[in-house]
Amino acid sequence: MIKVLFVCMGNICRSPTAWGIFKQKVSQAGLSDKIEVVSAGTEDYHVGQGADPRAVRCAAEAGYDISMHRARQVTRSDFETFDYILAMDRTNLAALRAMAPEVYRNKPQLFMRYASDCDIDVIADPYYGKEDGFRRVIALCENASEGLLKHIEKTYALKPHAKP
Repeated sequence: MIKVLFVCMGNICRSPTAWGIFKQKVSQAGLSDKIEVVSAGTEDYHVGQGADPRAVRCAAEAGYDISMHRARQVTRSDFETFDYILAMDRTNLAALRAMAPEVYRNKPQLFMRYASDCDIDVIADPYYGKEDGFRRVIALCENASEGLLKHIEKTYALKPHAKP
């Protein structure tokens, strides 16, 4: 099982959105039995809470259901457990690398490294803005999710197969 962890600060906006989008793309490719998708936050502000209502609403409008998401904080064991630890921005990337055991210090990467035809390398936090910021998060996560899925398929020689 290939394990992917999406990470933002509080785990209620960006990483749950990335989780929902990537999880759906994995399911549509028929690879849910091969790829596990989780999200977490570097901080404990919202542990146990659902995703921000604006994130839930915008995701639903775009065809993704993140309503069942519950926030959790990154743990030290996550660095060993997950194959991909993908931060939404440089602040969270730095926090992940600071908390990682030395052997896993370089495992966390920016999620946007998998985006194509995009010169943006981070996903800005929409929390203090309006809904258009949440919609922008969705567009960026869709782009990077497609690239990530292609990368995983190639790296692990997985053949996508449509769900019956």
